[in-house]
Amino acid sequence: MAAVTAVASAFVVAGALAPTTAFAGGKPDSIQQSLNTLVKDDGLPAALASVKGRDGRTRTYTAGVGNLTTGAKPPVDGQVRAASNTKTFTAVVVLQLVAEGKIGLDEPVETYLPGLVRGDGIDGHTITVRQLLQHTSGLPEYVDKGAILTSPKRYYEPRELLDAALAQKAHFAPGSSWEYCNTNYLLAGLIIQKVTGRPLGEEVTKRVIDRIGLRHTYFPTPGDTTVHEAHPQGYNREADGSLRDYTELDPSWGWAAGAIVSTNTDLNSFFSALLGGRLLPAAQLAQMRTTVPAELLGPGVRYGLGLQSKPLPCGGLVWGHGGTIPGYRTSGGVTDDGRAFNIAVTAIPGDEAGKHIEATVDAALCR
Repeated sequence: MAAVTAVASAFVVAGALAPTTAFAGGKPDSIQQSLNTLVKDDGLPAALASVKGRDGRTRTYTAGVGNLTTGAKPPVDGQVRAASNTKTFTAVVVLQLVAEGKIGLDEPVETYLPGLVRGDGIDGHTITVRQLLQHTSGLPEYVDKGAILTSPKRYYEPRELLDAALAQKAHFAPGSSWEYCNTNYLLAGLIIQKVTGRPLGEEVTKRVIDRIGLRHTYFPTPGDTTVHEAHPQGYNREADGSLRDYTELDPSWGWAAGAIVSTNTDLNSFFSALLGGRLLPAAQLAQMRTTVPAELLGPGVRYGLGLQSKPLPCGGLVWGHGGTIPGYRTSGGVTDDGRAFNIAVTAIPGDEAGKHIEATVDAALCR
């Protein structure tokens, strides 16, 4: 979320590239070398990664500096803001409720939020739950990037965010095109709360996080601006080239679309459990994996219901999501044969650095 000013110049601290992984003291492997390059050549303060092989063995990696003030190294498998990976968690809860007969994928939003979704070319009668999860609703975006960067600790109510979206004109007729839009998941979160009568964070925690034992993942409560466990600081490159610390922010503006805090290893566990059938019945998982073209996200990318796929250069697909928020970007996913990889960097990368991150994902899953 919030694609803001690109990282434009390298930032190197002496001694920052020493690996702090199981391979420390030995020759860095290809993943470590890729992380080192992201720091040295692409100017990212830190990079962290976790890879799980088909044998179930997990290896973790770090490079760079976790705190530019103290010079401390990044903690191994430190917590980061997982941003739009949250959308997959939200979609899982919706699909669990579909399996329970409480939500219909092809029911209009009006069924669950009567009278709420109205605007210029916008009508909750004509937008379905499926279209929300698949980004084919045509709804306009609510995210105000400037406001987020100016007042990162401000709290937003979901209805306030929705009003900002509905004050705009629809981008296209529901079902006629595809466009990534956080407003879709804002509404999905409101539907979950209306159907269950419980706060979204509690439902995500009970139905997903606790169910599969994600010990380092949480959905922040209202007003929580901190990252709870060991973590690298997250930064944004300002217009003058300086790096501003955005680690502490109120993720309420992300909410159902981007609030979750997690680790690379927990994200690997989540997507592995999801694709392995531990969170959804087969029918709902099949719906989630039914995709439409979404090449605005990259060559060959397709989007399902809160889940995206991308072809790997070695064949097959990687399934996951990824996310961007001031201070952090995450990327990765899992393959059908059990490989998993996730990487986090501690600033929003520029275009070239973003390509290098995706190349790292491809190489890690193909090696």
